[in-house]
Amino acid sequence: MKTFKIGNVELNNRYILAPMAGVTDLPYRVLCSRHGAGMVCSEMVSAKGIYYNNKNTVFLLSISEEEAPVSLQLFGSDPKIISEMAKRIEERPFSILDINMGCPVPKVVGNGEGSALMKDPVLVGKIVEATAKAIHKPVTVKIRAGFDKDHVNAEEIAHVAEESGAAAVAVHGRTREQFYSGEADWDIIARVKNRVKIPVIGSGDVTDYKSANEMFTKTGVDAIMIGRAARGNPWIFDELIAGEEGREYTKPSLEELLSEMLTHAKMLCEFKGEYIGIREMRTHASFYLTGQKGAAKARVMLNSVETLDDLYKYVEVLLNSVK
Repeated sequence: MKTFKIGNVELNNRYILAPMAGVTDLPYRVLCSRHGAGMVCSEMVSAKGIYYNNKNTVFLLSISEEEAPVSLQLFGSDPKIISEMAKRIEERPFSILDINMGCPVPKVVGNGEGSALMKDPVLVGKIVEATAKAIHKPVTVKIRAGFDKDHVNAEEIAHVAEESGAAAVAVHGRTREQFYSGEADWDIIARVKNRVKIPVIGSGDVTDYKSANEMFTKTGVDAIMIGRAARGNPWIFDELIAGEEGREYTKPSLEELLSEMLTHAKMLCEFKGEYIGIREMRTHASFYLTGQKGAAKARVMLNSVETLDDLYKYVEVLLNSVK
């Protein structure tokens, strides 16, 4: 198994759970760590939210000893606030500080944050430099191919980040304009890899070991970040590791899938309380059941689940219906 280093942080393998809002909270990061993720990334945290002591950041900043190395991701556009907040939270048990420069959500972009930063290479440099100087932990950035098809500038942004002190860069092969539609452009990822000397992490359209191996071969990236393919599928890391080690991988049975889903639900309810936890679990459960027989009907029923006991009863009914 090939290992991977970002600065002074060594990962057990080259497969990383991508940061995803509403998905990669503490419970799900723990699950993916148990299944072998080399590193897990937090949901993005607002630097201003930390500055103003926003109560919603409490859950976002929580980290467990059970997790693999954790990359904590901040977003914002003010170099001073981002760097000062990075320094304020540096004693927390994360290993790497990542700066989001790829989020395509209108509310974030409208504030000049996320992927909007790719339109301003000078500001990118100021943010990375200030943050890298403020803390001792490695600073990384996550970017896209560009803001739109007429401004594909990932190579330039990656170079600026490197020159400003970034320890690694993750590149999603779609523009902000694309969001998650169409195919990811692996050529731009390869060009970024050829442009910079720091590690490059590829992201986009990797769904299994075959596609992961293809990305490594075509782009030369140092590691791969798994996003949407990991939703409701922590086993993807088992599959990737098995493939790299030349072992056969067997997909989980329905019973195993539902058992892990219930484990996830229990962890989520313990972490956030049953009222919030079970409602967030409805979305997670729909991911777990994607591709299963009767998934559409199951999603409708899941929307009526109000308690953890309700979910356990529903799973029992579901299992009995397929016997």
